[in-house]
Amino acid sequence: MPRAPENQMTRPARVSYRRRMDVTFRRTGERRYAVIAEPPGRPAQAMDPAPGYDEQIPHDAVHYLVEAELGLMGGLYGRIARGGGELPIAVRDGEDPKARRRAIRRQQRKQASLRARDHASGDEMGLSEDLAAAVDLAWRRARGARRPEWAPPRPADPEVEALVQRLMPAVEAFAERWRGLPVGGAVTFRWPATRPESAG
Repeated sequence: MPRAPENQMTRPARVSYRRRMDVTFRRTGERRYAVIAEPPGRPAQAMDPAPGYDEQIPHDAVHYLVEAELGLMGGLYGRIARGGGELPIAVRDGEDPKARRRAIRRQQRKQASLRARDHASGDEMGLSEDLAAAVDLAWRRARGARRPEWAPPRPADPEVEALVQRLMPAVEAFAERWRGLPVGGAVTFRWPATRPESAG
């Protein structure tokens, strides 16, 4: 598993931003959801439907909580906040197709630059993937789910176990809100907060 920079796994992130980005998880159907990221001054990015739907908690929400808690600027949401992004740029009514293509090319160039920088400095995207999987698995096992055969009995690293335990309250709070959402309902975070700005 990739390692977080010194002390990143044991203390809360202290990331400062002049501009905040809203990240929304919206229930769009009985078994569908969307992820919408709205970086200030840039086009919104959205994935609808997003992969990994789950009645209890979408996997992308676990990623968000892990990355926000650790301040992982090389993860999915940190890259979007910095001008890159893995999510497609959302289509807006009446949008000029040429302007849209230019925005997509700009985003792709920025994403390639951020990806190269991330790989050179420790692969935070890989760290995010590994930690989100560990947190998701631990949260489900704490609620009685059986451990998949491929999964280790416990995280091998005590720092990972400490992070998993630190994230449990945020994951549980999100899951409670998510389970209560009707179709069309949403939970919105202001990056990098782990408490939602709004829910409903």
